[in-house]
Amino acid sequence: MVTIIQAVVDLDPGQRDAALHGARRHIDAALAQPGCRAYSWCADPYDPARVHVFEQWDSTEALAAHLAGPAYSGMLGHMQGFGITAAVSTKFAVSAMQPVYDPQGRPRADFF
Repeated sequence: MVTIIQAVVDLDPGQRDAALHGARRHIDAALAQPGCRAYSWCADPYDPARVHVFEQWDSTEALAAHLAGPAYSGMLGHMQGFGITAAVSTKFAVSAMQPVYDPQGRPRADFF
């Protein structure tokens, strides 16, 4: 079952860009892990303190290996040096996945 992580991290706005730039090696390490489909940390264009995190893992086992490994602990250690003021992360177990657009090119909210 695919697992999605969605997180929001708020940090000192004056340090956000440096935090993201320095995180690149940890992001690259996570992307290289077996079972990692996506791993992205992005600056919010409207909130100068906010970073959005999106992760997609092939399975809970792949996510567990990531959480026990150096890419995760390295990112935690790295980000702690940039004035984190809030952080909320949520995991989702995905039971169905489909394209948003159906075969006729129409956007669909339902699963077809």
